[in-house]
Amino acid sequence: MKIEIKNVTKKYKQTYALNNVSFTLDEPKIYGLLGRNGAGKTTFMEILSGQILASSGQITIDGENPFDNQRLTESICLIKEGNNFKKDLKVKNVLKIYSLFYPTWDQTLADELVKEYKLKLNAKVKTLSKGMESALGIIVGLASKAPITIFDEPYIGLDAAARKMFYEILLEEYEAEKRTIIFSTHLIDEVSLLFEEVLILQEGSLVLQEEAELLRNNTCAVSGTIKKVETFIAGKKVLEKRKLAGMMTAYIYGNMEDAKDAGLSVEGVPIQELMIYLTKGKEGA
Repeated sequence: MKIEIKNVTKKYKQTYALNNVSFTLDEPKIYGLLGRNGAGKTTFMEILSGQILASSGQITIDGENPFDNQRLTESICLIKEGNNFKKDLKVKNVLKIYSLFYPTWDQTLADELVKEYKLKLNAKVKTLSKGMESALGIIVGLASKAPITIFDEPYIGLDAAARKMFYEILLEEYEAEKRTIIFSTHLIDEVSLLFEEVLILQEGSLVLQEEAELLRNNTCAVSGTIKKVETFIAGKKVLEKRKLAGMMTAYIYGNMEDAKDAGLSVEGVPIQELMIYLTKGKEGA
């Protein structure tokens, strides 16, 4: 399903959650939607899933607006970090409701995940721990098999082992049946290897959209004497510079081999570090 975002703005009184954002997601991939708190990620996901309207501009899925469009909303599953389900419902009732809503629902997968996460079907949502409520959200998101599945910080309260299991099952399900998965998280180092494409928002604006593999290959930290580094980075896109005792490290978007040829020390920059550099402030972006 092709997702097109054209000049989308969402304004709350005098504050812009999104400000004239445009980009396209045109094929099934695992997309990493990154940014600091308040960058506009959740607002974008809520507009995409048809839960709220943009102030201006438009989001379309295969040419249609998702708002108040049941055919499309049956193809979109948004799992947020909390308050996904009514508190008085039992786990089994939550699963039943979602199985009726999503035509692509996989009951076998849901049953397997309930066992993996040791959820009690007769427990009410309000009695679940934060981790167990997150596990329920993960189960719904994965079992929905929705062509557009969105996870917004889905694992609050889950320990490292439970999160790892989620990543592994997510990848297995994606490889078995491709769908558009949009993943927003602050635990970037844990999941960055899953991303096929990365989008970074800052203060409501898109500051980067790039294939993850290109980012990994072309973003590097070069170190050496100040003179050598300054000479090398001239005319290149520099994300950050640090100086200490006559030495300099510069974080750049460029070819690593060029840096090695210049006699500089070169290291890759993790996507989490790249996001931090790009969102330090308007100047850095």
